[in-house]
Amino acid sequence: MREGKKEPTLKDYNKFSKSLYPQLCVFAYKYLNDLEISKDLVQEIFIKVWEDKTAFQDDDHTTEYFYKAVRNKCFNHLKSKRHLFTERYWEQNIETYETEEFLMYGAVVVETTVIIENAIKTLPDKAAQVIRLSIKDYTNDEIAKKLSTSVNTVKGHKKVAYCKLRNLLGFLRQVLIVIT
Repeated sequence: MREGKKEPTLKDYNKFSKSLYPQLCVFAYKYLNDLEISKDLVQEIFIKVWEDKTAFQDDDHTTEYFYKAVRNKCFNHLKSKRHLFTERYWEQNIETYETEEFLMYGAVVVETTVIIENAIKTLPDKAAQVIRLSIKDYTNDEIAKKLSTSVNTVKGHKKVAYCKLRNLLGFLRQVLIVIT
């Protein structure tokens, strides 16, 4: 344990786990393209943190630590299995994957996806279904058929959803402008 930091409690550990686990699994999946392996690797990291009683300065340091640990665990997995990469390809592209910029880009994508999904969950059920299908590039006609409703009803659900989502997610425009 590092000097000046208190050992995390079970409550702290549960907080880390509940808030970070889903995002970290998605983040690992971006490297591995295998959800089950991604879940296993992320779980191994949480177990190691708990067993080592790793202490963190604050929540930002905790999040940064976990993202870097997942990235490194994925690299080790890819190197050991030569999974998805031939040795030559790996050597040519490792610099790209090890950059801080790539790490931050991946973290931003995952965090933004979580924020958007949480906003969609606040919509009425039908509006949420319509938006999710729309995100998957379904046309209004296809959505109407899939949900056994009219195209005008789909358009109405979209109108309600877009209005609510603009209010809930308007701040993301500024964030994304700053990042790019």
